[in-house]
Amino acid sequence: MSENNTEVLTGAAVLAAAVAFVVYAGQVSGFSGGAPTYPLEASFRSLEGVSVGTDVRLAGVRVGSVTDVVLNPETYRADTTVSVQRGVEIPDDSAIIISSEGLLGGNFVEIVPGGSPFFYEEGDTIEDTQGAVSLISLLLKFVSGQTE
Repeated sequence: MSENNTEVLTGAAVLAAAVAFVVYAGQVSGFSGGAPTYPLEASFRSLEGVSVGTDVRLAGVRVGSVTDVVLNPETYRADTTVSVQRGVEIPDDSAIIISSEGLLGGNFVEIVPGGSPFFYEEGDTIEDTQGAVSLISLLLKFVSGQTE
């Protein structure tokens, strides 16, 4: 009988550890379980290192993610849709840029807030964009001595 109790306790401990791991993984990955968001549009010259699911950050805090990326055949720009958490109001003179986490880190989308008293509404387009800067092209310009 004591052997059955030991097996039941061991099984319960393994199950509790698995549940704790799933909860922890969900928190670390930012999975919010369907928190309400609203879409904003932006068009970038270069979206290097950014794809669907990439973080959108404001002041270093994750406030959303990239939900769609499409090449515009007329402008040859990357038309991008980002979802932002409801309750996060973004001034309508804000900029959206592609930033890097460091020399070896990945890229993310950063919102640089403006000072306007008016805010973007659902589906609005952020006009002030700055695409990704390629580290390789910067190094090549430096090595070749180009000043432009």
